Amino acid sequence: MPKQVRTSDAVYAQLREEILTWRLPAGTALNEVELAGRLGVSRTPLRAALARLALEGLVDTSRGRTGVVPDVSAESVRELFELREALEVHAARLAARRGRPEVFAALAEAFDASARALGTEDVDAYYGVIRRFDRAVDDAVGSRSLQAALDGSRVHLARARRLAADNPARMLAAAHEHAAICRAVADGDAVLAAAATVVHLRASLETIVVTLAAARGQEETA
Repeated sequence: MPKQVRTSDAVYAQLREEILTWRLPAGTALNEVELAGRLGVSRTPLRAALARLALEGLVDTSRGRTGVVPDVSAESVRELFELREALEVHAARLAARRGRPEVFAALAEAFDASARALGTEDVDAYYGVIRRFDRAVDDAVGSRSLQAALDGSRVHLARARRLAADNPARMLAAAHEHAAICRAVADGDAVLAAAATVVHLRASLETIVVTLAAARGQEETA
């Protein structure tokens, strides 16, 4: 693989992670000269990385030559969750029918453990269990088309989910909700798996929308 391509991949991965974790917050102007200097790369691989991020919707290039990290609005989050509910409820049903019970039983225990640890450990451990859960669902479903659709929604979910990272009560509830989904899948109960997924998604949506409204209110009074 050409060095320029490898460099572009590395830059893409780093900037993507910084955007998803809000180290590059919404509204940040992605000045090519500044970024190239900070990352120690030329502008050619940087531009290729920014173009890939723009295709994923993680960089807004509609305002001119300088890309901007897009905002997360209540409207965009609602649209995302409408898509998520359609995809993830169906995936939960399929996982309950096709998944390996022992895999999801172990994940339920991992979510229980992460719930007990929340507040005493880095929340990244909790997000790590979520990534394991996503991979297990993908493996159980066994559909490349559905997986591709799920992956697309998860990219933006990762940004939206971080908005609730400062809400310990919500994170604790979410860990228990994920455990309930896993147990339903492990039991092969497609109806309960779907219902538990709906409960989780709607509670998550409400928290994020409330968090966004509070942040907007703070900006207006600042």
